[in-house]
Amino acid sequence: MAEADLPLSSDASILMLSDLETFTPPARVIRKHRMVGFDNRDARARPFNLLRTSFAKKLNEDGHRLVGITSATPAAGKSFLSMNLASSLARVVEEPVFLVDLDIRRASLAEEIGLAPERGVESFLDGSIDDLAAIGRRIEGTTLAVFPAVSRARNTAELLAGERYMHMIETLRDRSEASIILFDLPPAFASDDAMISLAQLDGYVLVVDSGKTTRRHVQDVLAMLQPTPCIGSILNRYRGGLGDSYGYGYGGPDYGRYYDRPEPEAGA
Repeated sequence: MAEADLPLSSDASILMLSDLETFTPPARVIRKHRMVGFDNRDARARPFNLLRTSFAKKLNEDGHRLVGITSATPAAGKSFLSMNLASSLARVVEEPVFLVDLDIRRASLAEEIGLAPERGVESFLDGSIDDLAAIGRRIEGTTLAVFPAVSRARNTAELLAGERYMHMIETLRDRSEASIILFDLPPAFASDDAMISLAQLDGYVLVVDSGKTTRRHVQDVLAMLQPTPCIGSILNRYRGGLGDSYGYGYGGPDYGRYYDRPEPEAGA
């Protein structure tokens, strides 16, 4: 792509939360998908409140700000965890929190909150949209902004390896008011999209499904995603100790059909 086709990198404008269109997630959708991070009165939000504190502390210690969330296997609950962690963080940090959907083949974040965008991150990456603010949605009553994607089955690696992806990361890193920017990534073994995306990020969190993810899975992911640092892991679907009260169930890995069927509903 020619340099003239890219947004001007010298543009000093800041991507502000106030620039984004406001969206109110329907209550029925929030309940259906168990987006509990928005409500600190919900007892199910407790594990996310605990997680956000240790997560924010780790970011502060390491100086990280742009963090991907991935898993070894499909259906480990990473999108569910990404949204709940982001919404929980937005309730306590002073500056806005941005959540970006980079699982472009699946593109499930919009569905999690009842949003039906016509265009999303994929349109910025292919040049159809030049303004990130046109994609983002501010969640009403919060300091959380979601940048959704619309599912695209092909050429996602080319989008994520292109100059426009680097420009998007530059904008989010250097010209946005967000204090923390999370990226919902594909599972590491589903495609090479996660590996390509992470090359421009500060680090990643690995979601581990205690019922399905093996030690070999974890070891292989850590080796595959080097040199990007793994800053921590989240053990999901844990059924012992604290997890007895706050467990969330997910189906097992199925690589062949990962992009062809909806993610199993949390709590199944």
